[in-house]
Amino acid sequence: METKEEVEELTVTKHKGWKAMPYVLGNETFEKLGSTGMLSNLIVYLTTVFHMKQVDAAILLNVFSGTTNLAPVVGAFLSDSYFGRYATLGFACVATFLGMLLVTLTAGIPRLHPPHCKSLNLAGTGCIGPSQSQLAFLLGGLAFLVVGAGGIRPCNLAFGADQFNPKTESGRKGINSFFNWYYFTFTSMMMVSLTIIVYVQVSVSWTLGLAIPTTAMFFSCVCFFLGTNIYVKIKPEGSPFTSLAQVFVACIKKRKLKAVSQPEKELFDPPHTSLLNSKLHHTDQFRFLDKAATRTPEDTLNEDGLSPTNPWRLCSNQKVEEAKCLLRVIPIWSSTVIFYMALSQQTTYAVLQAMNMDRHIGKHFQIPAGSFIVVSMLALTLWLPLYDRVIVSAVRRITKQDGGITLLQRMGIGLVLCVISMVVSGIVEARRRRLAVSEGILMSSLWLIPQFAIAGLAEAFNIIGQVEFYYKQFPENMRSVSGSFLFLGMAAGNYMSSLFVSVVHKTTGHGRHENWLNENLNHGRLDFFYYVIAGCGVVNFVYFIFFARWYRYKGADSGNQVAEIGMKTMNSGASHV
Repeated sequence: METKEEVEELTVTKHKGWKAMPYVLGNETFEKLGSTGMLSNLIVYLTTVFHMKQVDAAILLNVFSGTTNLAPVVGAFLSDSYFGRYATLGFACVATFLGMLLVTLTAGIPRLHPPHCKSLNLAGTGCIGPSQSQLAFLLGGLAFLVVGAGGIRPCNLAFGADQFNPKTESGRKGINSFFNWYYFTFTSMMMVSLTIIVYVQVSVSWTLGLAIPTTAMFFSCVCFFLGTNIYVKIKPEGSPFTSLAQVFVACIKKRKLKAVSQPEKELFDPPHTSLLNSKLHHTDQFRFLDKAATRTPEDTLNEDGLSPTNPWRLCSNQKVEEAKCLLRVIPIWSSTVIFYMALSQQTTYAVLQAMNMDRHIGKHFQIPAGSFIVVSMLALTLWLPLYDRVIVSAVRRITKQDGGITLLQRMGIGLVLCVISMVVSGIVEARRRRLAVSEGILMSSLWLIPQFAIAGLAEAFNIIGQVEFYYKQFPENMRSVSGSFLFLGMAAGNYMSSLFVSVVHKTTGHGRHENWLNENLNHGRLDFFYYVIAGCGVVNFVYFIFFARWYRYKGADSGNQVAEIGMKTMNSGASHV
């Protein structure tokens, strides 16, 4: 039953809840169908239609993916500070549609892509690469896609949750159900894109294969704007970074002050009045920031006695603790960079692996190389309900944790599975290369299934754990920013992957040694490349354990409750990695 206060809250803002979901989920469904269908097979498009070298295509794709994942940080800031989620999403959807349209035109108009190799009839000269104007037109389309991703990724999940009243029981249940539907549509559309649309692109026509996702994105825009009169549009409350900046500036100004001996009594801590952010108690980590809340004779208060006249010199303990929340998350976040660098290989060199394997099923059907990533999505989709309904219930009886295991444990398991995926990738590649070089046999591409499936399980543990971790550990007024942190990690991983590919390509292959990333994979040592990434993953896991043991969850009473993540179990598991 909803209380009197909850009912009164409904009269302030009329949340339409599920009435808005056909438009929100319709927008999300078509957007994911469009964006995934456009980008999942991009490396094949760059190497076969634009005739780019494999290394150049991999670097371009990693830089593009990194920029696409970095843009949500800017989009989240603009949304929370100035425009609001509705305006940001609307603009981003239109930008994404325009970007897809430009990329589709590069396939449909002959002058916008290099000529086909067969039409050259110039023996020994190879294929002609893209001209500067052709490449500029393609990059223009990708730039629009970056702008679109910057607005859609940090806002679409939060915007959908905005349609429910979080202060009522029905609203809270609606939010939980919306999250489930969100991930269902996400994975479903991913699998459709990675199978049907990729097949059309490779086997029928690139023009048609790119026009389908562009059309889907058009319908995504239509669905979004049709619900304009129904949506709850929460107004921005100003930059959440301002209070963070005030804490650091005040701390610098008072850097010569001595730390207080009784912070609970001596720090400036007025009554908590925010209706959005939860009250945070003092914690003993990052004690140097406490100086920002230390009141001196020079610090004066306004007439209400609750706020300082100069917030750039004196901050409340609440603001200081919110800044500490962000600083605590950063080491955990940084451990995901190597994780994403490893996963990015599944959309680049794993696809190139597939192109050098026997992808036939029967006599007439050939699996598109870009479709193998659907194995990861299928593993994730099948694992989640099993994990949620069966495994969590069983583990909960042992650990007494609501989620069976803690969020940091879940993320740690994902890191271990990612290392295993890289090791398996290296083993499969070594065998593929040996059969191709010594016996002239094309290895069945079905041997790629294990590495993709393990990578999917790694995503199920680590990435979904990240989403919930950031959502709960960030201050409530930074929810859009917390959503962008996931993509910021992806961006860093993509950039790291691009740098790593470039370094390996330039430092190997001298003298009689083989270049690990040779254009012809049979002449390279891609397996060594995978093993090095796996080694980086092991070091990264040790780094994660150290900071996971140190981490304290937001809201721990008096800062004395260390995050109980059960790392003893993980420590014993680390010796087997």
